Amino acid sequence: MRSWKILRPPLVASALLAGQMARAIHRDDLPTLENQDPSGTFGDPDAPPLRLVLLGDSSVTSPGVVPLDHSWPRQMAMHLAKDYSVDLVSVAEGGSKSRDVLDVQVAAALAAEPDIVYIAAGSNDALRGTPVARFEREFGEAVDQLCSAVPVVGISGIGDLGTIPRLPVLAQGIARVRARAIDSAIARVAGQHSNAIKSNAWDVMSSFADDPEMYGDDLFHASAKGHLAFARVGLSMADRLLEMYEESQTTRDTRSISWSGELHPLVEEVLDH
Repeated sequence: MRSWKILRPPLVASALLAGQMARAIHRDDLPTLENQDPSGTFGDPDAPPLRLVLLGDSSVTSPGVVPLDHSWPRQMAMHLAKDYSVDLVSVAEGGSKSRDVLDVQVAAALAAEPDIVYIAAGSNDALRGTPVARFEREFGEAVDQLCSAVPVVGISGIGDLGTIPRLPVLAQGIARVRARAIDSAIARVAGQHSNAIKSNAWDVMSSFADDPEMYGDDLFHASAKGHLAFARVGLSMADRLLEMYEESQTTRDTRSISWSGELHPLVEEVLDH
């Protein structure tokens, strides 16, 4: 019997995509766009405070997006700032995968004591061959920790990565299939939590194939125009997240003033007289 084994098609596809990605990343003819920190304060400082903490990858760090206020994280913060004094805190790191989010970013996010968290990760797992089952387990554990400690958790789906112009044609097809599988895993994780909701980034990114201006000069990351397209989904997500947050605060306040049915002994003594 031969010593080699036939590889399963998903493994072959993942290995092929990873190899194509490695070659696509190291292109001397394209610029490298630097990651940015979208953190900041927005709105009237006398308005009620709201802290929004972001976790994830370069979809948050917005490489090359100018002006940075066009990035979807800042667009979301400015939208929430109509009624709140928003403290936007990003703990995201470009290039992060689900394991990085779980091992590093979750603790940093919780240490910031957020009112709302928003996690945007999965694209690097899709492009770099992370097995879907492992991604779902790691991403699910990260979301579990966030949902158990934060009132509301927003989760970004991932879009059609097959539209990335920097990828060779064959790799684009594999990236599309992998992205759909990872996005489905994200949906399954989100569905396990009543205080989490997932955005639909797929439909937005499908339009990127028809408009080269949606991508930055590196032909990989979304441009300012691309970020504004994502922001249209982000703003409706912000409205829903804020609604859920306010509902959670109302429930908490109601519970805090509920009467247990027992009176303090001094009160009972006064009533007896």
